[in-house]
Amino acid sequence: MVPWLGPNEAFPPVERALGESSGAPGLLAASADLLPSRLIEAYRRGIFPWYSDGQPVLWWSPDPRMILRPSEFKVSPSLRKTLKRVLRDDAWEIRVDHAFAAVMRACAQAPRHGQRGTWITSDVIDAYSALHRTGDAHSIETWHEGRRVGGLYGVAFGRMFFGESMFAEVTDASKIALSALVGHLRRHQIEMIDCQQNTSHLASLGGREIARKAFIAHVRASVDATPIPWRFDKTALLDVLAPAA
Repeated sequence: MVPWLGPNEAFPPVERALGESSGAPGLLAASADLLPSRLIEAYRRGIFPWYSDGQPVLWWSPDPRMILRPSEFKVSPSLRKTLKRVLRDDAWEIRVDHAFAAVMRACAQAPRHGQRGTWITSDVIDAYSALHRTGDAHSIETWHEGRRVGGLYGVAFGRMFFGESMFAEVTDASKIALSALVGHLRRHQIEMIDCQQNTSHLASLGGREIARKAFIAHVRASVDATPIPWRFDKTALLDVLAPAA
């Protein structure tokens, strides 16, 4: 049975998450609250919230875990061509933390194959915006001719980035933002982006699954490290177009 967490109750060990045969593999706990303090505790333990509107807050720690190593990011020939064009053309920009809440709202409205609605409700936006104000959540945004056309957001502690969601209003706009993030993380020798759950889209970009035990060990070793700076522009794409070290 999945435990219900009271306001001051800690998460159970991730090893107690439901198994593959449960129908909800990786489900660890449920709660009524999505307080910023609860979010911080969750991410630092390798746990994330994911639920539908009208449900309690459901907390997950799946095994295996989908991750993307910046050194393994796959740039297709067509994406490489696009990134080179973005670097040449002044009409394209990468902005960081320019419009965090707006990026979340755009992610909430983005259509998802096989999904109806979104879990990114106004309460979720408020909770992550609180982390953004303390410097623990960030948006990476693709802009073209002064208009935000794509982006992503996630949570960062120490030398670990936990990806949350992406959106694109023009072709490859989210991939451009992700490429800039990967370039920035490569520049600072960050080894892992958490992608939470397996999708074919992430796999096509180089994402892969690892055992939860290995993921949690990496998180514990990374979240208390000296944080990296969160200011960069589209020149971070140069670190993606260059061969990985």
